[in-house]
Amino acid sequence: MSDFDELQNEEELNIITLTDEDGSDKDFEFLDLIDYEDKSYVILLPLEEDDDDDGMVIILEVNEIDEETEEYLSVEDEDIIHAVFEIFKERFKDEFNFVD
Repeated sequence: MSDFDELQNEEELNIITLTDEDGSDKDFEFLDLIDYEDKSYVILLPLEEDDDDDGMVIILEVNEIDEETEEYLSVEDEDIIHAVFEIFKERFKDEFNFVD
């Protein structure tokens, strides 16, 4: 596969690289952006799956720092996580096979 093909595939997948608190970079596929209760949440799928996280998405709150910069924050409230995930499941019910 050429570099162009790899780049094209990354663009099609909407790859986002995030740096964790330990300074490690991790790649995620951007799946959706959901507005809920006056906040925005991003739905990400880890590209490197751990055995424990098989197919699990990550939901992070989007915090806009300025017009060009945003950060992603952990969501601690289980009710918000559940509500955002339900919206995501409804939007993508025909594209993904969800398992409860």
